[in-house]
Amino acid sequence: MKKLFLLLSVLIISVITTACINNFAVQELNNKAQGFMNEGDYQNAIERLKSSIDLDPSIFESHYNLAVAYTKAEDYANAIKVYNDAIKLKPDFADTYYSLAVCEENLASDLINTFVHIDESGNIVKAAQTDENSTIQEQQASEQDKNYALELLKSAVTHYQTYLEKAPDAKDIETVNSKIELLNQKIEEYSAQEIQ
Repeated sequence: MKKLFLLLSVLIISVITTACINNFAVQELNNKAQGFMNEGDYQNAIERLKSSIDLDPSIFESHYNLAVAYTKAEDYANAIKVYNDAIKLKPDFADTYYSLAVCEENLASDLINTFVHIDESGNIVKAAQTDENSTIQEQQASEQDKNYALELLKSAVTHYQTYLEKAPDAKDIETVNSKIELLNQKIEEYSAQEIQ
């Protein structure tokens, strides 16, 4: 009986020690990432935050900060994925919906303006990576790009509305309502262009 108690004690202490070490390592990675973000070194911040999530994928702040780093690096496709992961961990945090909507709106704009496009593998890539002999202005958005941009605009409206529902006392209600109105107009115009 004493051996069983001793074995259980050792196991419990091991689990607690491992959890403390992981929490310390996660906090250290997040602190380093914040330093890189403050310096404008988003790539290093992204790498630290990805490592933090690898150590403990249950920490909302790591996901949210990674999405912010992707947003600042203008990698909207990855930011959208990570904001959605953050929402799964903390669905009542209103700012996540707002930030997600901003990224969706920005990625839709980049697709419409042919700064990026969807490649054969379904990945978002910069237009300059597609064809070295053509300029961005010469490139045309594909049907796939246009359809995805329209989906993103509709999703942005939904996420702005969710933000307002989750933050009814937000100071930017009028601004967000104006954004929703403008996006709905863009959706209507863009849908009309698609029909022609």
